Amino acid sequence: MNVFKNLFDRLLRALFTRPASDTTPGGAKGYRERFFALRNLPRFFALIWKVSPPMMLATTLLRVGRAAVPVLALYVGKLIVDEVVMLTRLPSHSAEHLWQLVAIEFGIAVVSDVLNRAIALLDSLLGDLFTNATSVDLMRYAATLDLEMFEDSTFYDKLEKARRQTTSRISLMTQSLAQAQDLVSMLVLAGGLAAFAPWLLALLLITVIPAFISETRFNQKSYSLMNSWTPKRRELDYLRYIGASDETAKEVKIFGLANYLADRYKTVSDEYFLENRALVIGRASWGGVLAMLGTAGYYAAYIVIIAETIAGKLSLGDMTFLAGSFRSLRGTLEGVLGRFAGIAEGALYLQDLFDFFALKPRIEQLTEHSSHAAPMLASEKKLFALPRPIREGFVFENVGFKYVNAERWALRNVSFELRAAEKLALVGENGAGKTTLVKLLARLYDPTEGRILLDGRDLREYDVNELRSEIGVIFQDFIRYQMQAVVNIAVGRISERENKPRIDHAAAQSLADTVIKRLPEGYEQMVGRYFQKGVDLSGGEWQKLGLARAYMRDAQVLILDEPTAALDARAEHEVFERFTELTAGKTAVLISHRFSTVRMADRILVLEGGKPCEIGSHEELLAADGRYAELFRLQQKGYM
Repeated sequence: MNVFKNLFDRLLRALFTRPASDTTPGGAKGYRERFFALRNLPRFFALIWKVSPPMMLATTLLRVGRAAVPVLALYVGKLIVDEVVMLTRLPSHSAEHLWQLVAIEFGIAVVSDVLNRAIALLDSLLGDLFTNATSVDLMRYAATLDLEMFEDSTFYDKLEKARRQTTSRISLMTQSLAQAQDLVSMLVLAGGLAAFAPWLLALLLITVIPAFISETRFNQKSYSLMNSWTPKRRELDYLRYIGASDETAKEVKIFGLANYLADRYKTVSDEYFLENRALVIGRASWGGVLAMLGTAGYYAAYIVIIAETIAGKLSLGDMTFLAGSFRSLRGTLEGVLGRFAGIAEGALYLQDLFDFFALKPRIEQLTEHSSHAAPMLASEKKLFALPRPIREGFVFENVGFKYVNAERWALRNVSFELRAAEKLALVGENGAGKTTLVKLLARLYDPTEGRILLDGRDLREYDVNELRSEIGVIFQDFIRYQMQAVVNIAVGRISERENKPRIDHAAAQSLADTVIKRLPEGYEQMVGRYFQKGVDLSGGEWQKLGLARAYMRDAQVLILDEPTAALDARAEHEVFERFTELTAGKTAVLISHRFSTVRMADRILVLEGGKPCEIGSHEELLAADGRYAELFRLQQKGYM
């Protein structure tokens, strides 16, 4: 009994004690955390059940049936051996019963194969459905999070971990269901062994548990290594991308960066290889030694069974049944114990997914995918309907904003008015806060201090989605979607993607129609080089498609951030001639470094160091002879 007590104590210490060496950076978790991570399983299975209740129920029932197959096969095999022995002793005895048993064994084998294939099929289908559903949920939920979060490297680590769980955690379902299946098989097999030779169970535990403890410790170290290497893996992914990408190929060649990038990748990947190699070698070494212990235990039991059969205490069929049951129970128990460590590890990784979904945005959104509690939330927050049309405009009252983990304020003490139907230009050197200001206007951020009013109400009193639906904004770094040309325009108002007249009109307004006409497949042409038959565009052509999105939006407020940076002088002139016409009666904000562009605005706000410097019309600011006049003269000199 002392032997079992010592083994049990060691097992508990392995499960609930953090090893002294468990100091891996990145949040390595000890065995206590691994055990309690199993609490994630009910929530996990609830997600799978939601994907397909019939499939989940079917695979569970099939596994219950499959659990009884091993012991049935062993018992029928015992009967066959005993029947054969009897026939050798009594040749006159009928062999009919023997062939019936063989037919039964054949039937069990066929059923076993069918069950295995059906289970594998259902698991594969469930895996695909779970991956698809979880990936969709992840994308939709990420879209509800604050833009500010996406500018934090810690958030990106959480996002990367969560992404991995959408594709790899279905194995956890397979492992968990297989665990339940094997536990049923173990109970039946153990009952058979206990009826014949109870001491075999004791021997089995002595030989298997040390291997389980070893495997559990190495699984924990593997999780610690993977967790601590999340930032480095992102760096490796980035190096792979910029080392072989159409977007970076020019600079890689011109600056001769290939060797530098390859060497950096090799350095980082070699560091991981060395750490992982030590872990793999340790696991293989200890696993080999403890596997030998298990094998020795099996053959010790086998020798005893053979000896008792020779002594006449057991029949040849009993020997076959006991040896097969011991071997099967040993393999099943090793699988259960080893799988327990894998399930605990999977549950830890699963926590990464749930942690991501636990992130809460500060800017709450009400969308068509929100929960049934959304209407109540709207009522509680007393959200007001967005004014249509905007009557007074926007007012910035002592607005300040600081990015996450930044020491410097991006904007501070910003107070001005953007009147309804006014065209306002923002001017300032790089880093002055121009783009940050328009992001606040579109409520991609909330001010760190101060407030922004729209028609006398704080922006936070309006539903953020309604607000953004009335703002058309094209940033300087707009996305070049590797999709059809029509999609690149329709994203401005994606709900209208089937509205061909509206798309045609937006393309004509931005001059994108001239680009479409030159494409072999017109609007249906794939643009960009990522996919087969894609046609790449020049910077100016991409910009015309980007501008078309703003016109596709047909919003009350239009924001253009350096909208003509990639256009030639003639195209720029045409764009702004149309811009003046198309923004009649609309509120517009224009960011540009070209004073020939900004002078068309009703007023110009000059920003310097994140603070408003002066505001007025082009003529008023030149007459004031301040910062605007200085910048204007500097640019004017460049053309003289």
